[in-house]
Amino acid sequence: MPIYAYKCGSCGHAKDVLRKISDAPLTTCPACGAEAFSKQLTAAGFQLKGSGWYATDFKNGGGKSAAAPAAADAPASAAAPAPAPAPAAAD
Repeated sequence: MPIYAYKCGSCGHAKDVLRKISDAPLTTCPACGAEAFSKQLTAAGFQLKGSGWYATDFKNGGGKSAAAPAAADAPASAAAPAPAPAPAAAD
């Protein structure tokens, strides 16, 4: 079940509430009783656990990956696109 952040527009009371996705949103503020209690837009909170991307991609302390040296050996003309031509001056 997700945790939703609510805030009262009348008194400013804020509360995090564990609710089912199918539950109707709360509208009554538990602090002042006003019908101004609404959901707030917040960032999703999650944790990456186990042997996921972090453990395998950055295991060497943030150094270069195995693909980085191959790109460094490429000629400069292949690595960077050609500059765009300058616009012609009007007479």
